[in-house]
Amino acid sequence: MGLRSRASQPASAIHHGLVKTAPTDTLSKVKTNPHNIILATLATALLFSLNSCEKMLMDDRQDSDAVVNFDYLWQRVDRQYALFDVKEVDWQTVYDTLRPKVHSDMSREALFQVMAQMLNTLQDGHVNLITPFDMARSDSVWHRRVARSNIDERVVNLNYLGIGHHTTGNLRHNIIADSSVIYVRYSSFENSVDVTQLHYIVRQYPDAKGMILDLRQNGGGAIRYIRELLSLMPAHGQTLYTTQLKNGPGHDDFSTPTAVTAPASRHTAYSQPVAVLTDRGSYSATSIFALCTKAYSNMFCVGDTTGGGLGMPNGGELPNGWRYRFSITRTLAVDGRNYENGMPPDYTVILDPSATAAGRDNVIDSAAALIIERYNQLHPAP
Repeated sequence: MGLRSRASQPASAIHHGLVKTAPTDTLSKVKTNPHNIILATLATALLFSLNSCEKMLMDDRQDSDAVVNFDYLWQRVDRQYALFDVKEVDWQTVYDTLRPKVHSDMSREALFQVMAQMLNTLQDGHVNLITPFDMARSDSVWHRRVARSNIDERVVNLNYLGIGHHTTGNLRHNIIADSSVIYVRYSSFENSVDVTQLHYIVRQYPDAKGMILDLRQNGGGAIRYIRELLSLMPAHGQTLYTTQLKNGPGHDDFSTPTAVTAPASRHTAYSQPVAVLTDRGSYSATSIFALCTKAYSNMFCVGDTTGGGLGMPNGGELPNGWRYRFSITRTLAVDGRNYENGMPPDYTVILDPSATAAGRDNVIDSAAALIIERYNQLHPAP
């Protein structure tokens, strides 16, 4: 008999298959990060179910049967995945289409291909199936990141950072636009950053009219570094976004929204204009950072739409030992919208090949011009 969405299994089945998997930040940081509070609570609750029903499933040793593993993964996603609405995927139709391709005597490679095809319908970069011989990922997210890259690293390194650029921690920086704009390149939220480093950079260029923070092709990483960067900015307790945990078997079952507020400014807040550069390779934590800029009057985004990835992933293990993960939370902007598929910039500027050929980055140049314009509006000449 085929599976049916949500109603065919008891609600307790939602706990099966998830394990204690925190984001890059550790659970010791839960007091400062509502995302981690949610995941820590989830992990604690799941410990009980993992000691009972999950163990019982594993002890059945049906772990090599292709049908059992396919159905198991489909059920886990059906009950725990948080983004069916924005992905516009009919999960039951996905099952009805792919389940006939699965049979008990198929090879592990053939089973992997069908499961990967199933997960790929979600078009979510936080969805993976990991085996000893291959890993499934979202083909569309990967393709967009490569095909729509909005940066030429060679031009940036040669003509904006330059030979004489400086490196403070994981931040590379220099002064550009006739010594009027600070340019900072931060390539990955996997690399640590501290607000004291930003304050140091600002002090090195006291006459600058503003700052460019280049996050193009930054694929994300640790949530806590978002808050470190934002600690440079003026804060008045404003809400950055809200987050919800998928907490029931129905596709619309979510926890009460938890508001995430701006971190307090540390040292002297930086009030000059700040342009954040993004493109389709700006994913996960970088998309969240772009979302947060909407809460600050001195920040704006320039470039292309981000890659999305606002939901936080968690995962588990199939009966055959293969690992999986997918998004179990949704993040909503202060306007109530879910930008899971990408946060659009305030100013769309696509890299111009003719400018690149001439050694210029028109995204950086446009951002610098906007900073100077905004600065002059704030500080009109006497």
